[in-house]
Amino acid sequence: MSAVWPVYKGTSFNVWVPDTGVYYDSANAENMIAHLQKKRLSQRRTRSSAFAEQEEEIANDPKSLPCRRPRIAFRDVTNPTNTRTLIAALVPGDRVIVHKAPYLLQIEGTVVDEAYVLGVLSSMPCDWQARRTIELVMSFGQFNQLSIPDPGEGHPVRDRVVEIAGRLAAVDERFAEWAAEVGVPAGSANDEAVKQDLICELDACVAFLYGLDEDDLAVVYETFSETVDYSDRHAAVLTHFRRLTG
Repeated sequence: MSAVWPVYKGTSFNVWVPDTGVYYDSANAENMIAHLQKKRLSQRRTRSSAFAEQEEEIANDPKSLPCRRPRIAFRDVTNPTNTRTLIAALVPGDRVIVHKAPYLLQIEGTVVDEAYVLGVLSSMPCDWQARRTIELVMSFGQFNQLSIPDPGEGHPVRDRVVEIAGRLAAVDERFAEWAAEVGVPAGSANDEAVKQDLICELDACVAFLYGLDEDDLAVVYETFSETVDYSDRHAAVLTHFRRLTG
């Protein structure tokens, strides 16, 4: 009997929560693999498709379908009054996702680069940037306008972003292979106190890579929301930030 896969929608995940247990539907895995492989091969003939950039050997192998491995997805529905605008997560493999939760297709780079991008996207400094222009829909056009600071491989703060994001994303054995490629253990940040401290350190690291100073950080957390008080998070981030800049 073929496996049954959950069908994800936007509320199936949240920031650092890869699976809320709320699904759009379920689907027969064998049927989905056949359908998505046929669709991928068809899209490869369209120059504007991301699949057109995949190497032929990879594209011809159904085992390489994006749905078979963890990938970064984000919600395309938002609201200016939401506590967060940019909601991205590393969702588990063997899931399919409806169009309201677009995903990123890795064509170049490594899983380490993927973890870095996830870390930046999940930070409040990056989300603050998104909140300046996005009202109701996070389209790919708007998403592609986001700036991602990258000092290059080997930078110690970049490496720390990768480590933190890897630990926060790899919550259990579904991510074990991905975590091993990143170089972190799966399930190592599930303690709530550890998790929250890492989230604040991540904000500090990303702010540092954006070139922000303490005054900039104050603007980020004081203006982020009209309904949520982020002063405690701001204070925790400052502690980590001062360690980086001191």
